[in-house]
Amino acid sequence: MVRPAACLFDLDGLLLDTEPLHAEAWQHAASHFGRPLASHELLALRGRRRHDCADQVLQWIGASGAATTPSRDDLLAVRQPIAEALLVRAAPMPGAPDLVEHCAALGIPMALATSSSKAAVDLKASPHPWLAAIRVRVHGDDPHLGQGKPAPDVFLLAAERLGVDAQRCWAFEDSPAGVRAARAAGCRVHVLPPSHLSVEQRRELYPGIECFLASLIEVLEELQ
Repeated sequence: MVRPAACLFDLDGLLLDTEPLHAEAWQHAASHFGRPLASHELLALRGRRRHDCADQVLQWIGASGAATTPSRDDLLAVRQPIAEALLVRAAPMPGAPDLVEHCAALGIPMALATSSSKAAVDLKASPHPWLAAIRVRVHGDDPHLGQGKPAPDVFLLAAERLGVDAQRCWAFEDSPAGVRAARAAGCRVHVLPPSHLSVEQRRELYPGIECFLASLIEVLEELQ
């Protein structure tokens, strides 16, 4: 197998087990304004930038017939303190530290391609010194980033900063939005889907993807 020119990593739900915590924070915020979120709606928020998620939740609140629809600032004022208190407790995803350390040992360039803001990444990464090996990072609030996922911009910008062709990169993603972004950038995509999804749900949410990872540990065998 051809060795990748670089590995481009998502963060939430891929390297760190943050997605249940994000879901808890969004659920609390939406419920505060009278519109609890269904499981498929929470899944649809995965991998997207905070403001994009907030705008989506506001649409759902507005469509529910609520007497008043909060502003984005109102919604985030409820959500953010909850998220920040939860996210510092996030554990690594199985195999994530080993994969990052293995790539570093092999000299494979790495970049973080995340929808999270720089401040949020700093918060979540602070208990995890192994993430420091990924020095090139594109955050959701990067001034040079155009559109967020599912647009390919974050992966294209990450590859550009590493000085490699995105089509020669391996991208690692968990969310449908992230997978769409990585595929649109031309990367070879490794998908680590939420464990609770059935085979039918995976096929529906990740069209065109046939190979799914059970753990990032599997990739270690490919990178020798």
